[in-house]
Amino acid sequence: MEISAKMVKELRDKTGAGMMDAKKALQENDGNLEKAAEWLREKGIQTAAKKADRIASEGIIETYVHGGRIGVMVEINSETDFVAKNEEFQKFAKDIAMHVAASNPKYLTREEVPAEEIEKEKSILTEQAKNEGKPDHIIEKMVEGRMDKFYEEIVLMDQAFIRDTDITISQLLTNLVAKIGENIKIRRFVRYELGEGLEKRNENFADEVAKQISL
Repeated sequence: MEISAKMVKELRDKTGAGMMDAKKALQENDGNLEKAAEWLREKGIQTAAKKADRIASEGIIETYVHGGRIGVMVEINSETDFVAKNEEFQKFAKDIAMHVAASNPKYLTREEVPAEEIEKEKSILTEQAKNEGKPDHIIEKMVEGRMDKFYEEIVLMDQAFIRDTDITISQLLTNLVAKIGENIKIRRFVRYELGEGLEKRNENFADEVAKQISL
């Protein structure tokens, strides 16, 4: 069944779940709103969403350096200092730092992607679809689907987790919130790569990190 933006919005308004979680819930339940809401509750996503407005100003700054060539710093926030000292919370922070090193996201959320970058990508995808001979009435749907792939490449929260590609970073965070019972946020990150922006040999350090992490 095709899941429309209106259906996703309705479920988000009802449960407070994120866009990707709401869309997946509807896909898993053939577009049934009530079943999708129940699915979110069972997964702990609805509970986690309700905690999202609570203030999270504690936490830790985690760092990860790979072979002296890639360095990452992330800030992960929690509601209390007690949770910031939790072993699972600290492991999550380390995993996020390693993931950023391997996957090199440009933005934290979709909302951070500049409008001009989004419009440029949509224009390119629209032209590609036209060149493939697709009829006008399905081009918009095709572009929407391909834009999801675009976000998965550049947005941290949409990326598949490097250690378990069956879940996204957003879902990984949601699972931790549901388990610990506090609002937890990935606030920001910065990633440095040796010689970035300078002319150099064709080396892909990110692939090297990803291979080592997934071992």
